[in-house]
Amino acid sequence: MKKTTLRTRVLTGAVAVAALGAGTFGAVTANADQPSPAAKSATEIRGTGLTETTGLTIEAATKAAQAALAAAEKGGQHVSVAVVDRNGITRVLLKGDGAGPQSPESAERKAYTAVSWNAPTSELAKRLAQAPNLKDIPGTLFLAGGAPVQAKGAPIAAVGVAGAPSGDLDEQFAQAGLAALR
Repeated sequence: MKKTTLRTRVLTGAVAVAALGAGTFGAVTANADQPSPAAKSATEIRGTGLTETTGLTIEAATKAAQAALAAAEKGGQHVSVAVVDRNGITRVLLKGDGAGPQSPESAERKAYTAVSWNAPTSELAKRLAQAPNLKDIPGTLFLAGGAPVQAKGAPIAAVGVAGAPSGDLDEQFAQAGLAALR
């Protein structure tokens, strides 16, 4: 009887494991329409312990961003527009033709600030006199141009605009984005 080397035994074992794995995967794939025993033992949670959230669809976020950008273009301004969700995650970011290199980040930060405090950033900028350390919170920008989107009084998103020569114009364009959602 011929002796096999350790290398041969390891390779043979690896091939066997791969074949077994492929067969198992194929069986699972072929029976994907049948619930597995693990799925039958899953627990469905009802009532307490759950939260429901409201948010903008990507279509609505895009509509708001495009409306804000169109308002700026109509006004002859080159801006960037960001729409963030309730958690401050950017859903849409549009950098208009000719907008400055700092404007996309500024738009995102304005939107993040507006949704975080559920207030327009122009109002929040006024609060800096009483609490100057607010500006030190990472990711925020306390300049006019951010406007929250609300559902039942709670913030669900925000539109931020940056790049116009004044925050008042940025905020006017952000409000145009909100108006598109009504």
